[in-house]
Amino acid sequence: MENNLRVGSLFGIPFYINPSWFLVLALVTWNDGSWLSYQFPQLGPLAWVLGLVTALLLFASVLAHELGHSWVALRQGTEVKSITLFIFGGLASLGEESKTPGESFRVAIAGPLVSLFLFGVLHAIGSFSGITGPLAAMVALLSYVNLALAIFNMIPGLPLDGGNVLKAIVWKITGKPYRGLAFASRVGQVFGWLGIGLGLAATLGLTNIGSVWTLLVGFFLLQNAGRSAQAASVQELMSGLTAADAVIPNSPIVPAQSSLREFANNHIIGNPVSWKKYLVTDEAGKLAGEIWVDDMKQVPTNDWWDVSVQSLVKAAEGVQTVPATAPLLEVIDLLSEQVPALAVVKPEDGSVLGLLEKSSILMALQKKSEAQPA
Repeated sequence: MENNLRVGSLFGIPFYINPSWFLVLALVTWNDGSWLSYQFPQLGPLAWVLGLVTALLLFASVLAHELGHSWVALRQGTEVKSITLFIFGGLASLGEESKTPGESFRVAIAGPLVSLFLFGVLHAIGSFSGITGPLAAMVALLSYVNLALAIFNMIPGLPLDGGNVLKAIVWKITGKPYRGLAFASRVGQVFGWLGIGLGLAATLGLTNIGSVWTLLVGFFLLQNAGRSAQAASVQELMSGLTAADAVIPNSPIVPAQSSLREFANNHIIGNPVSWKKYLVTDEAGKLAGEIWVDDMKQVPTNDWWDVSVQSLVKAAEGVQTVPATAPLLEVIDLLSEQVPALAVVKPEDGSVLGLLEKSSILMALQKKSEAQPA
């Protein structure tokens, strides 16, 4: 997002423009200006000004489409990080995946419904308001662009809205979100190849259906559907795994009652992994805080036998815990730059089982993948 330009916000959602958007704005302005100039030659240079206005209103329609997704997501308690306009339209970035197929369906269908609503309103204005001339032509163009936006986005393949609707339906039927994602991804790849084929055929003059734009859209669909398919494969591997399956072997945990010498001998010296801090547990095995290895320098090494770990314990700030039985698919969403690791605890007594981080999740997935029959 470093290259994107922030242009405002609404409902607390920041809006960004990707540099590629300006290229499309110029092309759409040229196309609309040329069309208006042909339809109304008396406009002269004003046709290009109206072409720019029409292009901006077109992208306002795209923004409204994405706001439809975002508004429903917000109503369901899902964070919306941003909305970005780019060369192929718009993208609402959600903080997390929907928790149920119903929520996923509602978020996906909201955008096309907004576009259909705008088509109806603009079509009614054009039909019954009595406006004529260039303004009527602009309203008619915008109305049918919104209709096309709704229809195109309902193509049943990821990453389009129709693909997310299909994903939600398959998820509902199978009860497995990754199966919906995998199926909709494969359909998206089919449409991607179809777009590439039609685009190439049109470019070579073999058919009047399609264009270079169709070719580019096909590549876009194929690339993003491929990423979704990879994500589905990872989710399938994660299914059935829990937080306990991804605990780091020999996690950095030390009992509070241990002496500093025991701590150094049993956990630090000879340990191939150099931890900067360790979680500290009480006599019941529950999280009592953390100890930083560098803090041991405050105590002379000759006194380490007589000083306990408890004396150097600090509050475990920022340490989040998850139950050992939590599905790994849910746990991974909790990890971030601010929360690089999680303490896994036994649900029956709250004792610490170990530490979990992204690298240990990858190890768990690799282990499961190797265990599966070829």
